[in-house]
Amino acid sequence: MQIDINSRLIALIGTPLGQSFSSRMQNAAYKAAGLNMAYYYCETGKEHLKECIDGVRYMTTFKGCAVTKPNKEEVMQYVDEYDQLCKNMGSSNTIVKTPEGKLKAYNTDGYGALRSLKEEGCAIKGDVVFSFGAGGTGRSVCFEIANAGAKKVYISSRSDKCEILADEINKFYPGVCVAIRAAEEAKIAKALEETDIILNLSGLGMRGHEEDTCVDKKYLKPQHVCFDATYNPVKTRFLKEAEEVGAKKIINGIGMVLYQGARQIELWAGIEPPVEAMRNELNAILEEKAKAENN
Repeated sequence: MQIDINSRLIALIGTPLGQSFSSRMQNAAYKAAGLNMAYYYCETGKEHLKECIDGVRYMTTFKGCAVTKPNKEEVMQYVDEYDQLCKNMGSSNTIVKTPEGKLKAYNTDGYGALRSLKEEGCAIKGDVVFSFGAGGTGRSVCFEIANAGAKKVYISSRSDKCEILADEINKFYPGVCVAIRAAEEAKIAKALEETDIILNLSGLGMRGHEEDTCVDKKYLKPQHVCFDATYNPVKTRFLKEAEEVGAKKIINGIGMVLYQGARQIELWAGIEPPVEAMRNELNAILEEKAKAENN
């Protein structure tokens, strides 16, 4: 890939980024689509987020940026406009610079997770869903799940984030969400008995934290569809243990990252994204990682 004066850039802003596949996937898509665009990593946390967003705003080479942990909620105060669902969520993973030079916030995480779940046969409408995690990813996915007609959405976290998020979602979808603190094990166990889909949106189990899991194996049942937003490793402890107990289905975050990234390309470039090129690149990365682990 050669960068020139006409190239348009996208930065992924967050930390840590070492586990991300997004750069290779996005750049494979730009190449397949014949776009003079490049996607790269910009590791930074909340303390310098404003300066990074100002760079996107004032440097003409930028088409926008992607945003990840821990900046998805923080970034909302530095943009000019919002997609309505993104505004309701209070969290963004995608910033688009408009032709007028304004920065508009969107969130494609929930879209990606929802599409991934539906392609695996999940109805969502009428389902009972349990989310471990109420941060930026939890916000976007739980809002999308509620918007798609879930019967009930349990949200769990160690802090009051679960209560805050449940209250915010219930303003738009009254009575759908129930908050449960992570320490309330008996309530979690009872809720999981009626749950159809378990979501690990906490980040527990990601690369560097492979021994962590969001829920004790004894609460996982054959009735559960188990979804993990993590895709590196491709099978977290949570998914391995779900598989061991005979869960109905296990789904990692590859589909989520594929479809949220495809939606981002629609927003940044205004084209139909080359999904198969993106899927092929993700599969190539997974094959490389599997070979490296076996050597």
